[in-house]
Amino acid sequence: MSRIQATFSSLKAQGRTALIPYVTAGFPFADITPELMHGMVSAGADVIELGIPFSDPSADGPVIQKAGEKALSMGIGLAKVLDMVQAFRLQDNSTPVVLMGYANPVERYDIMHGQGSFIREASKAGVDGMLIVDYPPEECEDFAAKLRASNMDLIFLLAPTSTSERMAQVARVASGYVYYVSLKGVTGAGNLDTAAVEAMLPRIRAHVNVPVGVGFGIRDATTAKAVGKVADAVVIGSKIIQLIDNQPRDKVVALAHDFLKEIRAALD
Repeated sequence: MSRIQATFSSLKAQGRTALIPYVTAGFPFADITPELMHGMVSAGADVIELGIPFSDPSADGPVIQKAGEKALSMGIGLAKVLDMVQAFRLQDNSTPVVLMGYANPVERYDIMHGQGSFIREASKAGVDGMLIVDYPPEECEDFAAKLRASNMDLIFLLAPTSTSERMAQVARVASGYVYYVSLKGVTGAGNLDTAAVEAMLPRIRAHVNVPVGVGFGIRDATTAKAVGKVADAVVIGSKIIQLIDNQPRDKVVALAHDFLKEIRAALD
């Protein structure tokens, strides 16, 4: 059982919803990420999604795109992201960490370091799961099997436009949880329709037997609470990035902590 699976199993037994914050690795300061991750855990985060900076994201809105560009300008690549996870693991060996990003950095890592090196090094660093936006399920069954062999989960996105056939394809290879993109758009866009989310989740659960997290539009405690009543997890990213952008270094962790503590209280 992976750390992700163990975490969701424990939360289910307690009748609690998982809180999953997202931050871009190396933002807003190149060396702050492990400290920021610890601050989020202390506020009640159950799983952390750590964004891999990438120059050409397709699913990220302007807020996360800007964060990724800033991290890239400071030299944050996939190797340094793995170093951040390893540093986090020196003090926290229980909170699951999911890397979220795109195929290009992962495949380039193997080209630069040797075939299979990414999975090996990610496992060694303490990564628990991967969410690769542009990996369709029918193209990565082998990758999913290799991740599972190293006790890591491959997580997929589902959208309001996902067909029953697509959900069934995802169900065959997904593990850990699936991430329901609650909006037709990029991260941080639009207003979340909680009634539409509530209507969609039974359709997803008819095909998928892993927990379902919801994100791409949750910006405050009220929305998080409404979504948390029907979802297994609430994912928040763009709002956190906005809060910590252009802040003095000594305020970044406290701002993220206080915001997530409010969300955690609403979920509970």
